[in-house]
Order: sequence, then structure tokens, then C-alpha cells
Amino acid sequence: MGKRHRAGIGLAALASLAGCSFAPAYHPPVTMTPPAFKEAGPWRPALLASAATRDDWWTVFGDPTLTALEQKVASDNPTLSGALARYDTARGYLGQAKAGLLPQVGADASLTRNRQSDNRPLRGSNQPDIYSADTIEGSFGYELDLWGRVRNSVAAGKAEVQASGDDLAAIRLSLQAELASDYMALRGYDRQAVLLQQTVDAYAKADHLIARRFQAGIVSGIETGRSGAQLDEARAQLADVAASRALTEHAIASLVGTPASSFTLAPSATAFAIPAIPVGVPATLVERRPDIAAAERRMASANAGIGIAKAAFFPAIRLGGSGGFQNTGLPGLLSASNTIWSIGPSTVLSLFDGGRRRAELAVARARWASAGADYRATVLAAFQQVEDNLARSRHLGDEAAAEDDAVRQAASTERLSLNRYSKGAVSYLELFTAQTTALRTRRTLIDLQTRQLQASIGLMRALGGGWHS
Repeated sequence: MGKRHRAGIGLAALASLAGCSFAPAYHPPVTMTPPAFKEAGPWRPALLASAATRDDWWTVFGDPTLTALEQKVASDNPTLSGALARYDTARGYLGQAKAGLLPQVGADASLTRNRQSDNRPLRGSNQPDIYSADTIEGSFGYELDLWGRVRNSVAAGKAEVQASGDDLAAIRLSLQAELASDYMALRGYDRQAVLLQQTVDAYAKADHLIARRFQAGIVSGIETGRSGAQLDEARAQLADVAASRALTEHAIASLVGTPASSFTLAPSATAFAIPAIPVGVPATLVERRPDIAAAERRMASANAGIGIAKAAFFPAIRLGGSGGFQNTGLPGLLSASNTIWSIGPSTVLSLFDGGRRRAELAVARARWASAGADYRATVLAAFQQVEDNLARSRHLGDEAAAEDDAVRQAASTERLSLNRYSKGAVSYLELFTAQTTALRTRRTLIDLQTRQLQASIGLMRALGGGWHS
């Protein structure tokens, strides 16, 4: 067999080994899912899909102030900026891993003046004490990725970049939903403030009238005491709502990256319509959740990590060489007689490491198991959140409808009691009770409507950003 033939066989063998990888075959995870949402209609089986979300899901509420605030979250929120920096970090690590796929080329130049010791071992008698050593040299090296270590490092890096990008999207969605929920709470407080201010004004007029009637000897001090207590209680409730609104406004300021001291939202008693949830929300919308996509990508990264750990059991083979010129002085340095070169493969294999590589393989397999468990937990949490918010939306809707009836009946009772009291047919206690009930039901209805809006926001967040595919 000729040398060329043997060389060809050797190259073919190396080429076949270059495609070797010890990473297990990766398949996207399959999670057992129920045939239907418990709190909604049936849905179709799911396949792994893109994690892309609707960037404008909050526009369903039709509020330009909310839209402007959401845009500030995307541009100025420090938490989101930190997530973006982590994404850029992951991209940098991927670039480092990809560098291993290419040869490394370098150059070196050394122009030195040296003195050697008079007592240097094995020094010749005719060697000078002082001499020059001038070298210009280039080098290259390339690792033969026979066992897939570099390629699996790149695969793991790509998966981590994708996971980091999905983390960024998940944080963005979470902040958007938190802002929208806080904004609805703020507007709910504005509605309650208007209601309570109207109530305080009405109670103040009534208290003034009762005080005049007491001075005229028409009513007793009991009625004036009840009237004054009712007025003060309404004022206290108004102050409490103002405090809650202030705290919510401060939270919104932090979300949009603005100091609370320099942030103000003008009051607006906006009553938002509750978004209609479509019947039979499909489970494919859950697949858009970026946290699920991130968990799946980390499984892929952990799978590649097993291949990296296994490759450490085999020798690392590197092709390299260097060449240049060396002389005892600059004159004539680049002549052919001063040429130096070196070329050839090198290999490194650890024969005994005290079990370090086996431990690293065990760590890689444990990371794979952990990533799989995290993925399943993320999917289960996603379905729980969808079910929770579907239940909240449905039951709060029933509760709000009943409370709306209660408001109408309480308002009717309040009007009748006021009319009967003005005619002297009933005591002030009956009017006091009717007014207190009417105020309580109105406030409760506003609170329920706010919670309905927040449940809708929670559902849109749980579905990865809206419920439209």
C-alpha cells in the first residue's frame, strides 16, 4: 500500500471522526396536558411553537396613557435593561465558543540584547558574553474537533442565547402586565375617589341641615352624632383611597424608570370595558409564553453539555505550526539561512484525574435532569395560571353582575329612605343604614370591576401576551 493511499485513508478516517458527537440525540420535550381547560372550552393538542408575543396586547383597553407608559417600560425600565445586558453577555459567550471552530493565527517579534553568565553550565569558551537574539515568527493552531467538544459548546451557547432572549421577552411581558394591572388599580382608586368626594359633599350638606334642625329642637343629639360620624367616616375612606393611589402611582413611576418624586398621573375616573374572552381559548397560545421557550432551550443546552463532558474522556488533538526568521542581529535576519519552522500534530490525554471527568459528566447529567424538571414545572405553572385567571374572570363576572343588582337596589332604598325621612316618616337611623349600604355596594362594585380588569390582564399574560394567535 502506497504512502499516498495510506494518507488518503487517514484523512478519510479523520473526516469521519470530525462528525462525531457524544451528545444524546435531542428531542423537544413532550408534556402530558389535559384535553381541555377546566375553566373554559375545549382546545386542540399543542406542538412547540414560537415564543413571540403580541407587543401591543394592552391596546385592547384603548387607553393612550397606558400605551405611552408601556412604551416607557420598554425603553427605561432598569430591570429590563439588566435582562438585555444578560442577553448580550450570552451572545458574547457564544462568540467565544464559535472561535474554537476556526484556526488560531498569531505573530511574534522579539529583538533583544542579552548577557549570559560566565558560569553558565556547558558554556563554550568561544561564546561571547553579550549577544543579540532577534526573532520574527508566525504561528497557527487548530483543534481537530473529533469528539464534538467544540461543536457541542457552540450548540450549548446558541441555546443559551435563545434562552436568554426568551428570558428578556418574559421579563418584558411580566413588567408590561404589572404596569397594566397597577394602572387599572390606579384608575379604580380614581373612580372611588370621585364617588367618595360626591358622598362627602352630600353628607356635609345633610350634616349641616341636621345641625340646624338640632338647634331648632326638631331632632335629637343622637341624629347629629350619627350624621357627623357618617361624614367623618366618608372623609377617612377618601383619605385612605388617596394614600393607596399615591402608593400605586409610585409603583408605576418605578416601572417606567422615573423617580417617584417627579412622576404624576392626572386623575381620571375612566371606566374600562371588560375585554371579552373568546370561547375555547386554544392551548397553542400558552406555547407562546417566553418562559416555556426559555426552559426548553435550557434543556437543549444541558443536552449539549453532556456531549462536552463525554468528549473530555478522549484525547484533544491539535494541528499546529510556526515559522519565521532568527538571527543574532538585524542585518541579514530575513535571509534563507536564518529560517526556522516547526509543524506537526500534538495530543493531550489525561490518564488519571482522580475522578474529575466522571464527576463533570455526572454534573452534566444532573443539569439535564434539572432542566427537564424545570421545564415541566414551568408548563404546569403556565396551565395553572391560565386556569386561575379564567376562573377569576368567570367568577368575578358573576359576582360583579350580582353586585350591580345590589347597587341598583341599594340606590332605590336610599332614595326612598331620604324621601321618607324628609317627610318625617322614618328615623335618621333608617336613612343612615340605607346610605351606608349604598356607598358600600358602589365601592364594592368598582373594586370588582377593577379586579375583573386585572384578571383579564393576568390571563393575557398567562397566554403569552393576549389571546389572539
